[in-house]
Amino acid sequence: MTARPAPVAPLLVACALGIEQLALRSGDRTGADGPVTVLRTGMGPRAAERSVTRALADPALADAAVLATGFCAGLAPGMHPGDLVVAEETRDPDGTTPCVGTEMLVKVLTRTVPGRTVHTGPLTGSDHVVRGHERSHLLATGAIAVDMESAATLLGAIRTGVRPVAAVRVVVDAPEHELVRIGTVRGGISAFRVLRSVLPAFFEWHRSLLLPRR
Repeated sequence: MTARPAPVAPLLVACALGIEQLALRSGDRTGADGPVTVLRTGMGPRAAERSVTRALADPALADAAVLATGFCAGLAPGMHPGDLVVAEETRDPDGTTPCVGTEMLVKVLTRTVPGRTVHTGPLTGSDHVVRGHERSHLLATGAIAVDMESAATLLGAIRTGVRPVAAVRVVVDAPEHELVRIGTVRGGISAFRVLRSVLPAFFEWHRSLLLPRR
């Protein structure tokens, strides 16, 4: 009798906003090797940590890989709306979380979303929307982008058990391109379209992990 292949561990893709969830759910969801859950956590670090911790308490997601995604603010000069950020690590006052498979993500995102610049480096967390001089302060710490949920999401994920984690964000505003509201200006629309295109790259990253079931 031929042995059945071991089931592939699930993938949990976490985002904060309804517009981010809409972009992900309207994207190409073919090519996933295992179960995929798109989780809307709500805005802010505490909501993100609570939501992902609660989701991972479900036995069906106990060994899930976790990828935090959505929009972010770029910190470095020369960044543009629609650029991609692949975190090498996420940081916030509660700790630093190394990301897994960064090189793989850069490779597949470059292929999946051609023409878009992919930046790599530390992604820092904030409990509020960052504006003006705060960008310069955060850039001086070595971070290349900031959002409110990624660091809390990944830290919450690894606190529930050993698992691969990563964060990929789409720049929705940058030092020279600050936005007032997502979706009402050209940069926001561009970021939405990019986020809608990234799921196949996430699936390829997930496939590369080859996680065994516990």
